[in-house]
Amino acid sequence: MMNFVVKTIANAGALAVAVWLLDKITLTGDSTGKKIGTLIIVALIFGLVNFLVKPVVKLLSLPLLILTLGLFTLVVNALMLLLTSWLADKLDLSFHVEGFWTAVLGGLIISVVSWALNVVLPDKD
Repeated sequence: MMNFVVKTIANAGALAVAVWLLDKITLTGDSTGKKIGTLIIVALIFGLVNFLVKPVVKLLSLPLLILTLGLFTLVVNALMLLLTSWLADKLDLSFHVEGFWTAVLGGLIISVVSWALNVVLPDKD
């Protein structure tokens, strides 16, 4: 359970960094508390999308992953971020990613920051 909480916090922090660095990834809210709550919910959605959908997409795109020596993973990550943005919109959350290339750059930022936070944060179960 602790591992799940740590990964969710790391994803929320990574999403916050992406929102901070990229103008076309937006998070709106009345207060800081509302923004933090939205980030945590979006991080949960992002984790769920990565857990359920990403393995299927990676399996179906395996020939492209091999052909591009893994660089197609950037496209898969961008699609997962766009799917998260779409789901957040359907759930009336104030998180939006505008455009594919923004999602590619955002996915790269989220991957790097999430990896760094997972190295620093404890992962005891």
